[in-house]
Amino acid sequence: MGRPNPRRLALGVALGQAAVAVVAALLCWAMAGSRAALSAALGGGISSAASLVMALLSFGKEAATDPLRAIRAFFVGEAAKIVVVIVLFAVVLKTMKVVPLAMLGAYIATFVVFWIALANGLSGKGVPPTSALKPRADDER
Repeated sequence: MGRPNPRRLALGVALGQAAVAVVAALLCWAMAGSRAALSAALGGGISSAASLVMALLSFGKEAATDPLRAIRAFFVGEAAKIVVVIVLFAVVLKTMKVVPLAMLGAYIATFVVFWIALANGLSGKGVPPTSALKPRADDER
């Protein structure tokens, strides 16, 4: 049993965020109409697009070969994610008449996917049970 592929996990998070954006858009459409649905789709889409950019930049094949490259790629990916979010929000807010609450609500809802993925990653999967750990020779005194 191997370790999970970080690139696949990051792309899965972006896909999960896109699914949440679609659900949020459908809920907004049912409750408040088409403009709210479009606003929710845009808010969730911004988050999904930013996560996709980060996944592609941070978890490339070159980053897996060297720890220093991996750290550098992660910071580049995170910076690109922030830039994408700022630019897309600026473009949407300047060019479209949106329902701010629907857009921001869907954007925030996509973070639930990220936090669930993070919680699953930190839940201890891949960590051997304490019964499998053998004491070292110096611990036996």
